[in-house]
Amino acid sequence: MEIKVNDLTSVDKEITILANREDLQPKFDQAYKGIRPKVSLPGFRPGKAPIGLIKKRFGQEIEIEEINKYIQEVFETKVVEAHDPVGETQMIDFQWENDKLEVTFKIGTKPTVELADLSKIKVTSMVHDVSDAEVDEEIARAIEREGNWEDVDSAIGSESKITADVSSLDEEGNLVDGDADTDQNIDMRQDSAAGFLKALKGKKAGDVVDMTLEEDGETDRFRVEVKKVQALHKAEMNEEFIAKQTNNEAKTEDEYRSFIKSKMQEYYDQSSDDFFKNDAVQAMVDAHEFDVPEAFVAQVNESYVDRLKQQYGNQLPDGFDTDSYKEEMSGQAKTEAKWYFINMQLQEKYDDIEITAEDIDAQLGMEAARYGLTAEQLKGYYAQNPNMLESLRNTIRDNKVFEKLKEEVQIEELSKDDYKAYQEKKQEQK
Repeated sequence: MEIKVNDLTSVDKEITILANREDLQPKFDQAYKGIRPKVSLPGFRPGKAPIGLIKKRFGQEIEIEEINKYIQEVFETKVVEAHDPVGETQMIDFQWENDKLEVTFKIGTKPTVELADLSKIKVTSMVHDVSDAEVDEEIARAIEREGNWEDVDSAIGSESKITADVSSLDEEGNLVDGDADTDQNIDMRQDSAAGFLKALKGKKAGDVVDMTLEEDGETDRFRVEVKKVQALHKAEMNEEFIAKQTNNEAKTEDEYRSFIKSKMQEYYDQSSDDFFKNDAVQAMVDAHEFDVPEAFVAQVNESYVDRLKQQYGNQLPDGFDTDSYKEEMSGQAKTEAKWYFINMQLQEKYDDIEITAEDIDAQLGMEAARYGLTAEQLKGYYAQNPNMLESLRNTIRDNKVFEKLKEEVQIEELSKDDYKAYQEKKQEQK
């Protein structure tokens, strides 16, 4: 038996296992002996059929099975021990001809990652303190959401909603057959409805108006038949309203405002943390140049497809182009793969990270709140699923790595608006 190694890159290898019948014969003989007592052939007592006849009848199937076992054994004891493959190993060739075996695998190996000077890596971070004005806006939205729209006989204004039949007109003002939208709902408060508001302001239910809309040098003509005009009847700020909005955590208006401000701040703090992690991953990936095993990138990419399947009930939509999707996600898959190895190196650097029972309880509490469960319910679920518990521990460990990074990298704090502009600029550059 011989093993040949062909280095495709610093982390991608072709492993070829070569063997002949002499290498495999002991396994074949053992297999024939093991199966003989189980074989019943016409003219022979059970278990007494000649080995030669067994070979003639079942030899090919038995030997192929033993060859596969042999390959697996050699791979696990020789290849894995020597190269410690990462990602999904791919068999790219298999030949058993003229008593000679040749099988070739493509494997990925763990790259060598030398951490860059973390103090020179820059990461942006959004910082935002919720203002009283934002709280006012949020409360106004809640009052509106809990209100109801009522049909009115008054004229259309900037605060109205209407229901109308909208039909397209040609340049001569004639109706275009088959191009009508009945019972279209139009909210005059929306910027997108500015053209309709200009044409319909002051009109009432039953009125018919021909109008034009101009956009990007194009002119569209419509006939609008107003069928219904509505005005918003806002909810009243009272104890019942406050109790419903806060799940009985607040009773007075001051308590309600404090509750809303706290929840909004929690949202922005969590968003800031998520944004920092995303930016930190990208900054770390950009700061480290090394080869990533193709097999590992392919595994990450395949996980995206699996995740998508779950979203569609474990079956992708008809006609879904999996190859195109993988191609579209290949850049993200490579980034995630690179971060995985960088993260492993960071965990070695931060070898003082410990995961305590308190850490697990805190993480369970956060996830329980997210899914509307009690911590005890979620704890029971994790207790029945050890793999999920390990995933939870990995999440905690990753969070601790990011906390360590915050102490070492350069952090540029941006306001909410500046951070949005920064992200939009980055998107344009892509």
